[in-house]
Amino acid sequence: MRVAMIGTGYVGLVSGACFADFGHEVICVDKDANKVETLNSGGIPIYEPGLDMLVMRNVREGRLSFTQDLEEAVKAADAVFIAVGTPSRRGDGFADLSYVYAAAKEIAEVMDGYTVVVTKSTVPVGTGDEVERIIRETRPDADFAVVSNPEFLREGAAIDDFKRPDRVVVGTDDDRARTAMNELYRPLFLNETPIVFTSRRTSELIKYAANAFLAMKITFINEIADLCEKVGANVQEVAKGVGLDNRIGGKFLHAGPGYGGSCFPKDTLALTRTAQEYDAPLRLIETVVEVNDARKRAMASKVIEACGGDVNGKTVAILGVTFKPNTDDMRDAPSLEIIPALQKAGATVRAFDPAGTVEAEKLLQNVEFVSGPYFCAEGADVLVIITEWNEFRALDMKRLKSTMKSPILVDLRNIYTLEEATNAGFAYTSVGRPNG
Repeated sequence: MRVAMIGTGYVGLVSGACFADFGHEVICVDKDANKVETLNSGGIPIYEPGLDMLVMRNVREGRLSFTQDLEEAVKAADAVFIAVGTPSRRGDGFADLSYVYAAAKEIAEVMDGYTVVVTKSTVPVGTGDEVERIIRETRPDADFAVVSNPEFLREGAAIDDFKRPDRVVVGTDDDRARTAMNELYRPLFLNETPIVFTSRRTSELIKYAANAFLAMKITFINEIADLCEKVGANVQEVAKGVGLDNRIGGKFLHAGPGYGGSCFPKDTLALTRTAQEYDAPLRLIETVVEVNDARKRAMASKVIEACGGDVNGKTVAILGVTFKPNTDDMRDAPSLEIIPALQKAGATVRAFDPAGTVEAEKLLQNVEFVSGPYFCAEGADVLVIITEWNEFRALDMKRLKSTMKSPILVDLRNIYTLEEATNAGFAYTSVGRPNG
């Protein structure tokens, strides 16, 4: 099939490259001339493992291309995906749908023949109805269907998630659109991937409900971690014991500094606003949002406490600033709350991240970024692990200690054990576990 992907951000670029790898002919459209030029010259504007090779292969084989010309791409397309940003709107937390609606109008103006218009962006319930209204108003004679097809991609594992998903959700009541979506995802039939067809509004809500539930699991185990610290229990063992219950499962039961990224903060907030608008408030999710915001701020206090209650004039070494490993995404990362709070308390901050430095430098002021974990620790009064990159999991602890001014380690991801840290001579603080 011929596919136009509007937007070459995280979702659009990964989805476009994967559809091309399925054998479809894909044109990705973006208004940003620099981004299109970068992509056409072989560069990748985001960090995602394996994406560079996937894009390169499909460009070389003629199935994937990039352009600023929306008209050219849409006119030739059987399916047009809207994969533009839906950031939280300033002031009220609702999803900003201006990019989605602008894309819908532009698509309507140029589409030719029966076209399936697919919202891939994460959008509130009812957005598809408005997209359909905009297209109908712009082109009363148009032959089209508007479909909801939310993405469930984890940054750092997005290609595998697209090609081997738990499920594909499609919201449509149009038979021709259903046939087209089946054809687009036909390669997944070999894996017996469940294709869940629903109404459009149900599909839109599934995405928000899924992310809210996962955010709730993270927040739950973080609060249990706080209780574990008070009563002398081990949150990792609690999580294991709870997660072995098949009704609950062990995923997303990992205590830490709070969730971040492009989805959970934005989607939980948007869902609560939608629920309030429809007079069906989601008290659980409202509390999740509040608790997670407070948790990020509390992590700076944890570091200060580990340093004897004062970091004024001290050097804090930070390992990992992105919201999770295997991405350069800094959106709502816990580091964006922790680092400024430490600086406000008088600390000098030095940091290392394997992929996030470029993005982090745009958002964090007066932080010295260095080229490796041992350079980062040199002369520091405390070492803080914020993001659990694999290369932080087997550091030479004695080497780290030998370079530091004070042997204090604050492990916000529970990468190490108390025994490992104390054997290397560290005063060790972790999350939800006895520290000695």
